[in-house]
Amino acid sequence: MTTTDGASARVGRCVSEGVHPRPAGQDAYTIGEVAACTGLTVHTLRWYERIGLMPHVDRSNTGQRRYSNRDLDWLAFVGKLRLTGMPVADMVRYAVLVREGEHTFAVRQELLRAHREEVRSRIAELQDTLALLDHKIDSYADARRVSERA
Repeated sequence: MTTTDGASARVGRCVSEGVHPRPAGQDAYTIGEVAACTGLTVHTLRWYERIGLMPHVDRSNTGQRRYSNRDLDWLAFVGKLRLTGMPVADMVRYAVLVREGEHTFAVRQELLRAHREEVRSRIAELQDTLALLDHKIDSYADARRVSERA
Protein backbone atom coordinates (compact mmCIF):
# COMPACT_ATOMS: atom_id res chain seq x y z
CA MET A 1 0.00 0.00 0.00
CA THR A 2 1.38 3.44 -0.84
CA THR A 3 1.45 6.36 1.55
CA THR A 4 -1.43 7.98 -0.31
CA ASP A 5 -3.47 4.77 -0.07
CA GLY A 6 -2.76 4.63 3.65
CA ALA A 7 -3.85 8.22 4.11
CA SER A 8 -7.05 7.54 2.18
CA ALA A 9 -7.73 4.45 4.28
CA ARG A 10 -7.22 6.42 7.51
CA VAL A 11 -9.52 9.20 6.35
CA GLY A 12 -12.16 6.72 5.16
CA ARG A 13 -12.03 4.89 8.48
CA CYS A 14 -12.29 8.16 10.39
CA VAL A 15 -15.30 9.35 8.46
CA SER A 16 -17.15 6.02 8.46
CA GLU A 17 -16.56 5.24 12.13
CA GLY A 18 -17.11 8.79 13.35
CA VAL A 19 -13.94 8.55 15.46
CA HIS A 20 -10.36 9.58 15.08
CA PRO A 21 -8.23 6.82 13.57
CA ARG A 22 -5.55 5.51 15.85
CA PRO A 23 -3.55 3.02 13.80
CA ALA A 24 -0.62 1.48 15.63
CA GLY A 25 2.30 3.86 15.46
CA GLN A 26 0.32 6.50 13.52
CA ASP A 27 0.51 9.93 15.10
CA ALA A 28 0.92 12.34 12.20
CA TYR A 29 -1.94 13.59 10.06
CA THR A 30 -2.01 16.14 7.27
CA ILE A 31 -4.32 19.10 7.42
CA GLY A 32 -6.50 17.46 4.77
CA GLU A 33 -6.83 14.28 6.81
CA VAL A 34 -7.73 16.28 9.89
CA ALA A 35 -10.29 18.29 7.93
CA ALA A 36 -11.88 15.06 6.69
CA CYS A 37 -11.91 13.55 10.19
CA THR A 38 -13.28 16.57 12.01
CA GLY A 39 -15.58 18.10 9.43
CA LEU A 40 -13.72 21.38 9.84
CA THR A 41 -12.39 23.12 6.78
CA VAL A 42 -8.69 23.57 6.12
CA HIS A 43 -9.31 27.32 6.42
CA THR A 44 -10.89 26.85 9.88
CA LEU A 45 -7.98 24.71 11.08
CA ARG A 46 -5.51 27.38 9.97
CA TRP A 47 -7.65 30.08 11.58
CA TYR A 48 -7.75 28.15 14.87
CA GLU A 49 -3.96 28.08 14.80
CA ARG A 50 -3.70 31.77 13.93
CA ILE A 51 -5.99 32.95 16.77
CA GLY A 52 -4.35 30.72 19.38
CA LEU A 53 -7.18 28.23 19.76
CA MET A 54 -5.03 25.43 18.41
CA PRO A 55 -1.70 24.82 20.12
CA HIS A 56 1.46 24.77 18.06
CA VAL A 57 1.13 22.20 15.30
CA ASP A 58 4.32 20.38 14.35
CA ARG A 59 5.60 20.70 10.82
CA SER A 60 7.36 18.26 8.53
CA ASN A 61 10.80 19.12 7.15
CA THR A 62 8.97 20.55 4.11
CA GLY A 63 6.82 22.81 6.30
CA GLN A 64 3.62 20.79 6.01
CA ARG A 65 1.48 20.70 9.14
CA ARG A 66 1.52 17.36 10.99
CA TYR A 67 -1.29 16.98 13.48
CA SER A 68 -0.94 14.45 16.30
CA ASN A 69 -3.50 12.32 18.09
CA ARG A 70 -3.29 14.83 20.92
CA ASP A 71 -4.22 17.58 18.44
CA LEU A 72 -7.20 15.50 17.30
CA ASP A 73 -8.30 15.09 20.92
CA TRP A 74 -8.04 18.86 21.43
CA LEU A 75 -10.08 19.54 18.29
CA ALA A 76 -12.76 17.11 19.49
CA PHE A 77 -12.94 19.01 22.79
CA VAL A 78 -13.10 22.36 20.99
CA GLY A 79 -15.91 20.93 18.86
CA LYS A 80 -17.87 20.09 22.00
CA LEU A 81 -17.31 23.60 23.35
CA ARG A 82 -18.58 24.99 20.03
CA LEU A 83 -21.70 22.81 20.29
CA THR A 84 -22.42 24.32 23.69
CA GLY A 85 -22.25 27.80 22.21
CA MET A 86 -19.10 28.90 24.00
CA PRO A 87 -17.84 32.12 22.44
CA VAL A 88 -14.59 31.81 20.49
CA ALA A 89 -12.95 34.38 22.77
CA ASP A 90 -13.67 32.16 25.80
CA MET A 91 -12.34 29.10 23.98
CA VAL A 92 -9.15 30.97 23.13
CA ARG A 93 -8.83 32.14 26.74
CA TYR A 94 -9.22 28.54 27.89
CA ALA A 95 -6.58 27.39 25.38
CA VAL A 96 -4.15 30.03 26.62
CA LEU A 97 -4.75 28.94 30.21
CA VAL A 98 -4.11 25.30 29.29
CA ARG A 99 -0.79 26.26 27.72
CA GLU A 100 0.14 28.26 30.83
CA GLY A 101 0.08 25.10 32.92
CA GLU A 102 -1.28 23.52 36.05
CA HIS A 103 -1.29 26.72 38.09
CA THR A 104 -4.33 27.81 36.02
CA PHE A 105 -6.53 24.86 37.05
CA ALA A 106 -8.76 27.00 39.30
CA VAL A 107 -9.31 29.65 36.62
CA ARG A 108 -10.05 26.99 33.99
CA GLN A 109 -12.45 25.25 36.34
CA GLU A 110 -14.32 28.49 36.99
CA LEU A 111 -14.49 29.31 33.28
CA LEU A 112 -16.02 25.89 32.57
CA ARG A 113 -18.37 26.10 35.57
CA ALA A 114 -19.72 29.47 34.44
CA HIS A 115 -20.22 28.17 30.93
CA ARG A 116 -21.92 25.04 32.26
CA GLU A 117 -24.47 27.26 34.01
CA GLU A 118 -25.16 29.08 30.73
CA VAL A 119 -25.63 25.72 29.00
CA ARG A 120 -28.01 24.53 31.72
CA SER A 121 -30.00 27.72 31.38
CA ARG A 122 -30.29 27.26 27.60
CA ILE A 123 -31.31 23.62 28.08
CA ALA A 124 -34.08 24.74 30.46
CA GLU A 125 -35.28 27.28 27.87
CA LEU A 126 -35.26 24.59 25.20
CA GLN A 127 -37.19 22.20 27.45
CA ASP A 128 -39.84 24.90 28.00
CA THR A 129 -40.02 25.45 24.25
CA LEU A 130 -40.27 21.71 23.64
CA ALA A 131 -43.16 21.49 26.11
CA LEU A 132 -44.95 24.27 24.22
CA LEU A 133 -44.40 22.48 20.91
CA ASP A 134 -45.69 19.22 22.41
CA HIS A 135 -48.79 21.06 23.64
CA LYS A 136 -49.45 22.58 20.21
CA ILE A 137 -48.94 19.24 18.45
CA ASP A 138 -51.32 17.55 20.89
CA SER A 139 -53.93 20.28 20.39
CA TYR A 140 -53.78 19.81 16.60
CA ALA A 141 -54.11 16.05 17.03
CA ASP A 142 -57.15 16.59 19.26
CA ALA A 143 -58.69 19.02 16.76
CA ARG A 144 -58.17 16.53 13.90
CA ARG A 145 -59.85 13.75 15.89
CA VAL A 146 -62.84 15.97 16.59
CA SER A 147 -63.16 17.03 12.94
CA GLU A 148 -62.85 13.40 11.73
CA ARG A 149 -65.78 12.39 13.98
CA ALA A 150 -67.98 15.12 12.60
